Amino acid sequence: MITDETIAYAAALAKLELSGGERERLKKDLSEILGYIDRMNELDTDGVEPMSHVLPVTNVFREDVVTNGEDGENLLANAPDRSGDSFRVPRTVE
Repeated sequence: MITDETIAYAAALAKLELSGGERERLKKDLSEILGYIDRMNELDTDGVEPMSHVLPVTNVFREDVVTNGEDGENLLANAPDRSGDSFRVPRTVE
């Protein structure tokens, strides 16, 4: 059961200032939520495999393969400013 102390503690953690009516409404809402969870705990879940997502999740990313590693000179050919094998950019941090 949700007590006034629990509501005060949760409000303090969330840095909320609740009026008396807000405290009572929150107490009622949290009690209903916990009651619903208790009802769900009554369900027979034997043989049901736990899951972390409703839909099957697979990795859709491709393998990271360098395809232009040998063509550095062409990549830097149109650079407005370069320093050796790198692009030179304006300094942004002082």
